[in-house]
Amino acid sequence: MAERRVVVTGLGTINPLGNTIPEYFRNLQDGVSGAGPITRFDVEKFKTRFACEVKNYNGADFFERKEVRRYDLFTQFALVATAEAMKDSGIDPEKIDPEKAGVIWASGIGGLKSFFEEVKGFALGDGTPRYSPFFITMMIPDIAAGYISMKYGFMGPNYCTVSACASSNHAMIDAFNWIRRGVADIIITGGSEAGVNEPAVGGFNSMQALSTRNDEPTKASRPFDVDRDGFVIGEGAGAIILEEYEHAVARGAKIYAEIVGGGISGDAYHYAAPHPEGKGAMLAMKNAMVDAGVSISDIDYINVHGTSTPAGDGPELMAIQRLFGEDAYRLNISSTKSMTGHLLGAAGAVEAQAVIMALTEGVIPPTINLDNLDPAIDPRLNLTPNKAQKREVRYAMSNTFGFGGHNSSVIFKRFS
Repeated sequence: MAERRVVVTGLGTINPLGNTIPEYFRNLQDGVSGAGPITRFDVEKFKTRFACEVKNYNGADFFERKEVRRYDLFTQFALVATAEAMKDSGIDPEKIDPEKAGVIWASGIGGLKSFFEEVKGFALGDGTPRYSPFFITMMIPDIAAGYISMKYGFMGPNYCTVSACASSNHAMIDAFNWIRRGVADIIITGGSEAGVNEPAVGGFNSMQALSTRNDEPTKASRPFDVDRDGFVIGEGAGAIILEEYEHAVARGAKIYAEIVGGGISGDAYHYAAPHPEGKGAMLAMKNAMVDAGVSISDIDYINVHGTSTPAGDGPELMAIQRLFGEDAYRLNISSTKSMTGHLLGAAGAVEAQAVIMALTEGVIPPTINLDNLDPAIDPRLNLTPNKAQKREVRYAMSNTFGFGGHNSSVIFKRFS
């Protein structure tokens, strides 16, 4: 059986740049920073006191009180983003085959805040275990996928991918593969994370991974800049409806773009640092292009992992130059983490949406705060500094890499 085409028919998000897709796309194009002082906990004794938080969020606006008590914030974000994506797609769950509709969701750490609060309560008590009956189901990373499937009655493939910051791309690649192989017609995919909390910020601080530019939060995430000093942690979710092309056409769906390839690899090098020559990153990109059946001359834009860490930014660009050769200078390259911060397991989902914006709107989102290019980086590369650039984009790639040496690249094509 010939492989089936897979298209994007719905988008939804809640992230530091916007609580809806239109707001997110507008702020991406305008080069807005989502960073600001942390409001979720007392940061007085922390090295880093800022983050990219979701703005103006109140769970009671979306859920009943009992639901808020049962859902960790990462699950709330997942359900909010998915609701927008489902509405955008126009899918009526009553008019599709539920056994051919699935959910493949991602989260790097799941309900870390819930875990922290429950264990803290026990540790500070008298030794009597007084855990919430919802503790386990609030904590486990796969629960968001489960709740999404229950809400819409989707009985097809249903699970969670966990591969640190590569999680969402792995979820999208799996969803793509299940649909093109005929196992499913529709899959809700993407990822969510709620990492702005004491253990996450404290833990990343202890690794010296986070920026400590507390006096200028909006300028802290500065990929490729010589003054970068770490990433800015973010939170939120991105939901993407992937659908088999003929199925989408038959119901008259709006089609944003086509997903055409995915590539994965392992660094086999270090638990936290990327391979210094970008070998795993290059392999993931190469595998994605082979899978998509495209050449280096077809790719117009790469949304890079670009976390704003001294160790991470350079090897990825090195990998691009080694793989693309002279074509690397023809590309637009940008890191939208300069605006959203790093959403960890949800990063790939919101960054894939930025790629889809580039394909549909003909606008490349910028890398903001790129004021002084690191002298180790080739100045001939177009890193889309500080302002969006208009460009017709045929194929675009999105890269995400995670602790443990997990690498994943996804390629989307402009739909026509």
